[in-house]
Amino acid sequence: MADAVHLETEGSVGLIVIDNPPVNAGSAAVRAGIVERLKAVGDDPAIAVVVLMGAGTTFMAGSDIKEFGKPLAEPHLPAVIAAIEACPKPVIAAIHGQALGGGFELALGCDGRVASPDAVVGLPEVKLGMIPGAGGTQRTPRLAGIAAAIELITSGRRVSAREAHGLGLIDAILDGDLRSGAVAVAQSWADGKRPLAQRAVPDEPEQRIAEAEQAALKKGRGRPAVKEAIAAIRASASVPFAEALKQERETFQRLRNGEEAAALRHLFFAQRRASRIDGLEGQEPRPVTSVGVVGAGTMGIGIALAFADAGLPTTLVEGDAPALERGLARVRANYDRLVSGQKISAAEAERRVALIAPAPLEALRDVDLIVEAIFEDLEAKQGLLRALGKIAKRSAILASNTSYLDLNLLAAASGRPADVVGLHFFSPANVMRLLEIVQGESTAPDVMATALALSKRLGKVGVVAQVGEGFIGNRIYNAYRTQCEFMLEEGAYPQDIDAALEAFGFAMGPFAVGDLSGLDIAWRMRARLAATRDPRARYVDILDKLCEAGRTGQKAGRGWYAYAPGARRGEPYDEARGLIEAASARKGIVRRTFTSEEIVMRAMAAIVNEAALVLDEGVAKRASDIDLVMVNGFGFPDYRGGPLFWASRRDGRELAAAIDAVETAYGFAFRRGDLSAALRSVADD
Repeated sequence: MADAVHLETEGSVGLIVIDNPPVNAGSAAVRAGIVERLKAVGDDPAIAVVVLMGAGTTFMAGSDIKEFGKPLAEPHLPAVIAAIEACPKPVIAAIHGQALGGGFELALGCDGRVASPDAVVGLPEVKLGMIPGAGGTQRTPRLAGIAAAIELITSGRRVSAREAHGLGLIDAILDGDLRSGAVAVAQSWADGKRPLAQRAVPDEPEQRIAEAEQAALKKGRGRPAVKEAIAAIRASASVPFAEALKQERETFQRLRNGEEAAALRHLFFAQRRASRIDGLEGQEPRPVTSVGVVGAGTMGIGIALAFADAGLPTTLVEGDAPALERGLARVRANYDRLVSGQKISAAEAERRVALIAPAPLEALRDVDLIVEAIFEDLEAKQGLLRALGKIAKRSAILASNTSYLDLNLLAAASGRPADVVGLHFFSPANVMRLLEIVQGESTAPDVMATALALSKRLGKVGVVAQVGEGFIGNRIYNAYRTQCEFMLEEGAYPQDIDAALEAFGFAMGPFAVGDLSGLDIAWRMRARLAATRDPRARYVDILDKLCEAGRTGQKAGRGWYAYAPGARRGEPYDEARGLIEAASARKGIVRRTFTSEEIVMRAMAAIVNEAALVLDEGVAKRASDIDLVMVNGFGFPDYRGGPLFWASRRDGRELAAAIDAVETAYGFAFRRGDLSAALRSVADD
């Protein structure tokens, strides 16, 4: 306890210093230490005012999330804040680094708040399926108003010191040394005790509150934590403070012990584990200060934008002049949209645009990392990597953005396979968080360490995969899409399947996704594999028929759905329906009606079974890695924790029966994964 929290003095100022490295998480020891130090402060007549701050690089990054799945040890955070309010001396929070979740609630419990310019604050509990549980929903609106509190708490976003000061959440921003500045503020403090519990919620128009509520519900897709947070925040203006605090805590505890919170905690810890790869202990990443991207198509430009957003000078190579012009126009359009949406300043947009410079292939001689992002053709990619292996400096890393191809064959073509890694971005690459890092059989450990470090620098969720057709995500998604196509032949229509899976929580159904990304992508992949396909295996050719007719998705105005000019949502149309029904007739299949529940269970069983196979084969190392991939790259609902976490919460007999149905539909060559081993892996994670 004494080690976790120190009491120091400077004249009449007592400094309670939280010292719980690395991020000063609000563990039970920290909570107990603060209460003990507050008692000592209250008993010391030489101390007139208190500064509460963190040692090291941060104030308090939040509560200790490892405690959330267990009974919480005393004292709970509300008791700590009650001790601050009961302390006869004013307590001022001095915030640097992060004050998030319970850390910011602790600061809100103080009589005043000052911060360094680089500080960030926030209440991210909703992102973990909960609401703030130590007064965050009650004290925030007393400073910022109800509408602002709804937006801040339901989004869970991090707020800069400048914005927090503008909202009234912070009293002052202190330049220079925070400790000495906070001591000076404390020495001149004349306001005495001023707990937020005694402050009224400011009046504001009901329309503004209603608009904030509707925006939050839409953005949060009506999840329970969002609804409960809004209700708690609204209560701050109508329910006595003590009663509202009690209601908030009860809601927090109920949600904390619920299914969604468990799922979101699973993903939180999965992301922490994902970078822990055997054999990389002590490996130093290679320096990456400049990069090259070969290919100015949709994917290449997205990758270049991701690098520019991270501040990396990027050389863009494209042999086709019109394609290069179109790519550079997309760069400009992207940053123009960000400026018009007030996401970045015009000056920042110009800085990022300038980071992307077109050049010939030879200009890549001196860059630290080269990513090939040309079309998905083995011979073309081998030829490019052969050339890059000769051009690039010896310390450079060569990366392929291949979605399906054998990375070992590409690495061998380079002549320097130890320097080759797969960096599989997902489109749009500057937006999607997932980055599959593919480890070839010869990839050097320091190259893997570099790729993992780079994923963090880009703000991506980096997940390591071994070589295999489609790696983790595309392979599982292909099994899912195939099963959905089987249901098309058996009687369902695209809109039936998409609606059922979107109601389950997917961001988009598989047929809407196919239209968005372009059906010709899957068509080319199928053509590449056609020679190796066993004729006894069930194969649905409806997508092929659509593509042969030029119906390749949104870009063609027709795909599984028909699209009006400029529309992002399609409508069913007769030609697609006719192709689907004709496919059933050719195979003598009598079409039948599917319930939404049957659609979901068939689709999920296909995903879970393929995920078990991916684990069996070592393409993924952990069940939690698969869950991360599907949530961050394929629109699987995060509040369900990923497909294997979801499966671990299902009745085993029901799931086995659903996989039986998948096997029956699949027929020849179906392989059943070891579901028991996969679910044990979830428990082990």
